[in-house]
Amino acid sequence: MTLPVVHLRVPTHEDAFVWHRLFDDPDVMEFFGTGASAELSVYEELTARQRRHDAELGICLWTLLDADGEPIGFTGAQPWPRDWGPTGEIEIGWRLSRAAWGKGYATAAAQATLERARTAGVPDVVAMVDARNERSIAVTRRLGMELAETFMSPGTDRVARCFRLAL
Repeated sequence: MTLPVVHLRVPTHEDAFVWHRLFDDPDVMEFFGTGASAELSVYEELTARQRRHDAELGICLWTLLDADGEPIGFTGAQPWPRDWGPTGEIEIGWRLSRAAWGKGYATAAAQATLERARTAGVPDVVAMVDARNERSIAVTRRLGMELAETFMSPGTDRVARCFRLAL
């Protein structure tokens, strides 16, 4: 499969509104947090934090654009943001609008993320994936990541799989 062309940009304040719109879908949110759509304020804080990560670390969750420059989600790398799981490590991740699924965007975006992380001097990355999320697990395999650990997500009955890759 030939992967599509993707572009990554540091998220703007306006991208908070874009991400909120793109991810306001129960299918998209099924494996994230409570599975419910997030409030706009969550994306406002998230995009602001990503701009700080970009300035301080050279990596962040970038807004993912298709070949025409239209936003279709986000992808990137950031310090693992929770006090459980792979604390202190750099996590890669992706979240795409439902309309962008099944077209190779997640793999293309994740590959671009790995290149940017290498350039920023990141030695290795993890991907935390809900054990039921077969599509994202398939992306980790296409990237050459190896299953390293399994965690229980606190306060839930969800299993999170931690995949690793040395860069």
